[in-house]
Amino acid sequence: MSWSEEELSALRRAYASGTSRVSYDGKSIQYGSAADLLARIRLIEADIAAQNGRPKPRRSFASFSKG
Repeated sequence: MSWSEEELSALRRAYASGTSRVSYDGKSIQYGSAADLLARIRLIEADIAAQNGRPKPRRSFASFSKG
C-alpha cells in the first residue's frame, strides 16, 4: 500500500498531542486508542522503510532459564 509522508506526519502530530482523531488530505479518521494510533504509525514506518530498501525493524525479547 502507498503511504504519504503527509499522512505519517499527521499521525505523529496526533499521537504527540494525545488525540486520537487524525485529519489530513481532506480526510478525518478516529482511532480507538493511542495504542491503535501508534500501531498504525509503526506499520507505515515499516512499509516506507521497506520501500526505500531498508529492512523492517526487528524486535526480540530476551528469555532466561535456570536449566
